[in-house]
Amino acid sequence: MAVPPNDEARLIERFGPHPQYEPPGGWQDESRRPAEKLVKTHCCFCGQQCGIQLKVRDNRVIGFEPWEEFPFNRGMLCPKGVKRYMQSGHPDRLLAPLIRESSGFREANWDEALNRVASRIREIQERHGPDAVAVYGGASLTTEKAYLLGKFARVALGTRHIDYNGRLCMVSAGVAYKLAFGVDRSPNPWNDIPLADVLLLAGSNVADCSPITTDYIWRCRDRGGKLIVIDPRMTPITRNADLYLPVRPGTDLALFMGMLHVILRDGLEKRAFIAKHTIGFDDVAASVKPYDPATAARITGVPPESIEKAGRWFATCERGFALHARGIEHQSKGVENVLALINICLATGNIGREGAGCVMITGQGNGQGGREHGQKCDQLPGQRSITDPEARRYVARVWGIQPEQIPQAGYSAVEIMEAIHRGEIKALLSICFNPLVSLPDANFTAEALKKLEFFSVIDFFMSETAQYADVILAGSLQEEEEGVVANVEGRVLHIQQAITPPGEARVDSQIICELARRLGHGQHFPFQSPREIFQELREASRGGCADYYGITYEKIDRQMGVFWPCPSEDHPGTPRLFEDGKFFHSDGKAHFMVTEYREAGDPVNEDYPLFLTTGRVVSQYLSGTQTRRIGALVDQYPEPRLEIHPRLADDRGIRDKDWVTVTTRRAEITLQDMVVRTIRPDTVFIPYHWPGRKSANKLTHRTLDPRSKIPEFKVSACNLRKSEGPPEGA
Repeated sequence: MAVPPNDEARLIERFGPHPQYEPPGGWQDESRRPAEKLVKTHCCFCGQQCGIQLKVRDNRVIGFEPWEEFPFNRGMLCPKGVKRYMQSGHPDRLLAPLIRESSGFREANWDEALNRVASRIREIQERHGPDAVAVYGGASLTTEKAYLLGKFARVALGTRHIDYNGRLCMVSAGVAYKLAFGVDRSPNPWNDIPLADVLLLAGSNVADCSPITTDYIWRCRDRGGKLIVIDPRMTPITRNADLYLPVRPGTDLALFMGMLHVILRDGLEKRAFIAKHTIGFDDVAASVKPYDPATAARITGVPPESIEKAGRWFATCERGFALHARGIEHQSKGVENVLALINICLATGNIGREGAGCVMITGQGNGQGGREHGQKCDQLPGQRSITDPEARRYVARVWGIQPEQIPQAGYSAVEIMEAIHRGEIKALLSICFNPLVSLPDANFTAEALKKLEFFSVIDFFMSETAQYADVILAGSLQEEEEGVVANVEGRVLHIQQAITPPGEARVDSQIICELARRLGHGQHFPFQSPREIFQELREASRGGCADYYGITYEKIDRQMGVFWPCPSEDHPGTPRLFEDGKFFHSDGKAHFMVTEYREAGDPVNEDYPLFLTTGRVVSQYLSGTQTRRIGALVDQYPEPRLEIHPRLADDRGIRDKDWVTVTTRRAEITLQDMVVRTIRPDTVFIPYHWPGRKSANKLTHRTLDPRSKIPEFKVSACNLRKSEGPPEGA
């Protein structure tokens, strides 16, 4: 019996698989074969965490079906979501532990591999102290694994040095929100976006980086909302913008201060809201007086009349909504950029209301949940500060240790690499992080990895970084272990286990717990399942900003997600923060924060007169460890391309598809170019998903925001020249 492909899964879900369901010629496309079961879960990639139904057969994910009932994406998926199932069963999958020998890697059994890791860590800590070992985590781990890793570092290893690849993503936004609001979370659910009268999109290429969010923006436009876009590149969403502000890279802060200057000059601020719900307004008002539109225009390259218009539109509408992402955060003043945007929202009363707010667009899969519960170097579970004595006492009680046994705050991700260079850190354990591709100044990272006395990686593919490891522990894909994540809205979601790891691979939480036991701390890691970890996490977060105590797996399934904070099991969750006018600071107020403009950490000059900025393309994700292995996604964007403006191309004698060498103060790479009219003439763009000779992060620099410690990926000084041809091996 032949079944139309679109009806196949629905029939099987209703009636079960049947051997007669066979199309003419057989199932040539495995994704169209009948499934044994459909598993309602979520995409493994970006922070939107779209709902998806995975088709499972023979312990493999063979395809997907839309999950139309899930409220965030309503069945829609981007190219990555459509093809994410193709990594299950991939021939590159790591199926057993690997140990490096002089001749290369060899397979090992788990006892040998785990004993090797534990013994080498113990040896190094006995010689150099507990802080000689560092841990890297990842913002694509489930929240249970992120919590477990933070506890592992501090209890089993006793090291203060644990950080994660979210340090390259959300930390500037998180620091700014905690300074302004007292909590690190987007205050509004995404269904507020279509209700806005004016939507301001700052530093976010939503079409490539968070495609489902684009639908929310179109719905806002459809009901008559105005769209303002701030970006050095005219990204696809800009084509339908009412106002485009082509800001010079690294100058967003001056633009925001110029907008606030206009609002205050014209008396458009909401004085009643400011007086009742905020503090610090007068200092901020004084700080923006020098940034009149003409001054802001000279710094930013944005016409003064556009700055005037943007400020007035946002201040005079009933409901203004600001969205921002890495474009304004990947800077050495990323925290100030976000604070300045929040200042605009507070001054205009656009916070804590339906259709009015300021939200961060989380980049990584569990970028929100992954930083809330302890794998960030300065935080304990529940978004508690590691320097807060009461927080330390509470978490220590949950963990069954003394508060003084919890180490103090350690180094951030880039600082860990610098400490390795100095010889201060001797060993590194890494999971869900590919720093050789992701960190700035990739040559510096490679040198650091070579200096380690011992390096172990937990991963499911052999990443570029894993090539440097002494022991590789074969871990699990997202769909191979149950858990929770928090999406871009702060909605906690349930990741269902669809399959088990193949071969001798193990689920990540088992690997971490077993290492803890072999390091002599098994009594603190008795967990037999993610559910047991989650039970402890709920208690550890109780009373914190990110309070998960009232969240259970069953409640998530019933409600299709639960927004934290959720302090009790009868609490429905909190989709919209600050509706009662109360903020998370002890005084209950939102805090205006003074910002100060300064130059980028890698300034342009005569030798390097152009701005280099980096970002994503729609078919690739982060360091590409997963997406570069999926042929359909590689075909869509097979190589990084250099975007340059026709005026710059003419000036350098360059044509479309020429090979062009880009040089910074650190390195150079040669790529084919794309001559486009959608970028500033003083700016070039390279996507960052590729390693080696194609690596954009060979060019970027290690200047950090002093508060968030995020690298300045979005602003590097560069130069370029036409190359004689492709580089060797291209």
